[in-house]
Amino acid sequence: MLCKRAIEPRRGYWTLPAGFLEAGETIADGASRETLEEACAQVELQELYSVVDIPHINQVYMFYRAVLKDLNFAPGIESLETALFTEQDIPWNILAFPVIGLILEYFFADRKTGNYSLKTAKLDFRRPTPPAIST
Repeated sequence: MLCKRAIEPRRGYWTLPAGFLEAGETIADGASRETLEEACAQVELQELYSVVDIPHINQVYMFYRAVLKDLNFAPGIESLETALFTEQDIPWNILAFPVIGLILEYFFADRKTGNYSLKTAKLDFRRPTPPAIST
């Protein structure tokens, strides 16, 4: 599931449901809350899937694999659209952030083997920002 962002930065670009933790919130609780807020989706979290350090923007991204509890999802207040994609239909050229492409690449590679081991990575670079999308 991807969400098309309704907010800056990267409004109009696609992303995985994600966001910042609230004070006192666990990582798992934050992942479920952000998925509900951005995609109005109820999920059953599985294992922690990836941890990506991005020191040049002072962030760490942690993603869980999850299963939708049902197909009742819709754009939340921070999303213009939500959709389920097959691998060939992922809008690779309009993903919001490099980390999203990295996580999706990990996932599709792992899906071929059935081995979803914890991934760790460090992204420490600045990519040129693609032009804005009109929405």
